[in-house]
Amino acid sequence: MRFFTGGLIALALVAAAPLVVRQEYFYFAGFVVLQFVVLATAWNVLGGFAGYVNFGSGAFFAVGAYSAVALYKAVALPLGLQILVGASTAGLLGFGVGLLTLRLRGIFFSIATIAISIILETAVANWPYVGGAKGLPILRPAEAPLHFGNYTEWLLFVMAFLAVLAVAAARYIQLSWIGRGLRAIRDNEGAAECSGVPTLKLKLFATTVSGALMGAAGAPFAQYLSFIEPSSAFSLNYAVNALAMPIIGGTAHWIGPVIGAVLLGTMQQLITVTISSEMNVLLVGVMLVFFVVAAPQGILGLVARLRQRRG
Repeated sequence: MRFFTGGLIALALVAAAPLVVRQEYFYFAGFVVLQFVVLATAWNVLGGFAGYVNFGSGAFFAVGAYSAVALYKAVALPLGLQILVGASTAGLLGFGVGLLTLRLRGIFFSIATIAISIILETAVANWPYVGGAKGLPILRPAEAPLHFGNYTEWLLFVMAFLAVLAVAAARYIQLSWIGRGLRAIRDNEGAAECSGVPTLKLKLFATTVSGALMGAAGAPFAQYLSFIEPSSAFSLNYAVNALAMPIIGGTAHWIGPVIGAVLLGTMQQLITVTISSEMNVLLVGVMLVFFVVAAPQGILGLVARLRQRRG
C-alpha cells in the first residue's frame, strides 16, 4: 500500500510542477532521468533477475520510437496509443528474440542482442517512410492536455506515469513466484530446470516484458526531440546506461535500478549543463568500473555491508 501511495504522490508532484517551476530545462532533464528509470528497470527484469545480459537495449527502445512515429505519420495517433503500439511492437520483438536466442547462454546471448540491434538499425536507416538515415522532423500537437502549459510539461508527466508503471511491474515480478523462478535461473539454470522451474517460459516472459517497457520508454522519444534519426534512436548510450544504472544501484532488488538511474541520470544532466555532454560517457565508464571492482552488488549491497559491519 505504501508503494502505491508513494507512486500517486510522485505523480501528483510532477503534475503540480508547472504551477511552480517555470524553467523549461527542468522538464527536458526530468524527462531524460525518468526515461532512464524505465530503461534501467526494464533491463533489470531480464539482466538482473534472470541473469541474461542484454546489450541490445537500444534496439527495443528504437523499435518503440519508430513504431510510434510510423503510425503518427500515417494516422496521427494520440500519444497514449503511440505508447501502447510502441510497447506492443517491442514486446513482440522481445518474444521473438527470446525464441531465437534464449537457448544461448552467457556471452553468446549478449553477442546475439548486439547483432539484432545492428540489423534493425540498418533496416530503419534504409526505410524512407520514417526518414531513413537523414531522419524525420516531427510536429508536436499545438496544445497540451489538461492544465499543462506546453507539450514538454505533458511529456514529463507521461514519462513519470510510465516510470511508476515500470517500477510497479518490476516490484510485482520480484515478489511473485515469477521472480523466484527467474532468480533460480540466474543462480543455476540447469538445477532450476531439473527442479521443475519452467525456465523457457519464464525467460520468454522476461524478454517480452523487458522489451515492452523499453519500447514504451522509446515511444515518446520523437515527440520529445521533435526529430528522429537512426543514430540517435539506436544510440549506444541507451544500451550502456540501461546496463550501468542497475549495476550501480543494485540488480537484486527492484529499487536498485531506480537509485542508479536517478543518481547517474541527474549527474549526467548536471555535467551536460556545467561542463559538456561528451563527459557523460566518461562518467558512466568511471562509475561502472568503480562499482564493478569496489561494490559489485551496487549501492544496495554497499549499504547492506555497512549495516552488517555496524551490527
